Amino acid sequence: MPQSILTYHGSYSAKLLDPRWKEKRKSILARDAHQCVICKSKETLNVHHRQYHFSKSLKQFKDPWDYPNDLLITLCKRCHDKGHRLYEVPVKCVD
Repeated sequence: MPQSILTYHGSYSAKLLDPRWKEKRKSILARDAHQCVICKSKETLNVHHRQYHFSKSLKQFKDPWDYPNDLLITLCKRCHDKGHRLYEVPVKCVD
């Protein structure tokens, strides 16, 4: 199994400050009309990865900004938290 998701999320948080992520996030929010795709709330929005990609050759997860737009969706904090409680984000091994 790839490195722990918990370990990944430690470094992942820091990557959310990267200008490349900020640009990607901005474009996804605009695409989704700055509202949650589930409940249409415009409060406390997150851009959610529908799956994670683990590179077998590099032995690491892809950077958050390197995902195709169709794997990213806008969710409000409530729907995002609920989704993470109910479902595990799938990990796809690539390479």
